Amino acid sequence: MIKQRVAALIAFLHCCWPLASSGANVQTSRRDAVILVHGLGRTRFSMKMLEWTLRRKGYLVINMGYPSTRVPVEEAAKDWLAPRVSEASEAGGRVHFVTHSLGGIVVRQYLKNHELVNLGRVAMLAPPNQGSELADAFCGSKWYRRTTGPAGQQLGCAASSLPNTLGPANFDSGIIAGDRSLNPRFSALIPGRDDGKVSVRRAALEGMKDFLVVHRSHTWMMWPREVTEAVGRFLEDGKFAAK
Repeated sequence: MIKQRVAALIAFLHCCWPLASSGANVQTSRRDAVILVHGLGRTRFSMKMLEWTLRRKGYLVINMGYPSTRVPVEEAAKDWLAPRVSEASEAGGRVHFVTHSLGGIVVRQYLKNHELVNLGRVAMLAPPNQGSELADAFCGSKWYRRTTGPAGQQLGCAASSLPNTLGPANFDSGIIAGDRSLNPRFSALIPGRDDGKVSVRRAALEGMKDFLVVHRSHTWMMWPREVTEAVGRFLEDGKFAAK
């Protein structure tokens, strides 16, 4: 009986030892993380389909919530996003970002002030990278200030607006823009194709790696399978299109 137990122990150690000592196996234990950042006036639930899709692909997903209508972009990046980046980095792999609308500006603000050595890719859905004409049109109204808070005042199209002062992308970024609107009144204020909130043209960002236009509205951009699957491909391959 004792000999059998010793033999079993030796066999166990023989199997486990290479896992503990092999650098290649230690490397595979590292896990890429994805931080999801929702848009203005939205919640973490708006990013749930992306969360479910990316979890199935094996990513560690952090679906970040933040008070988007109560804090300026700089505060959202410093006090809400930065701790999530530290949490994601503990997984040991790369840290990716997937954003909707304002969330893209929050991530750009963070990356402007932080060098992330394990930075992966950044997929932005409907980002006002060059501002939005709606912010210019409504910034003086009480209802707009009340519903969008300080961040809403930062999203104009002027050269001095926050999105236009963050500079080009010096990171691996892909952008999905929509050209279907659910609000004709808003679209009448936006030149060219738009998703009801942001024009296709102003979603673009200098230095981006890929750009995709889908027939979707701003509000529901995050839910269709064609979008979630395209995001997954971009994180994996750096391209929205299937190989």
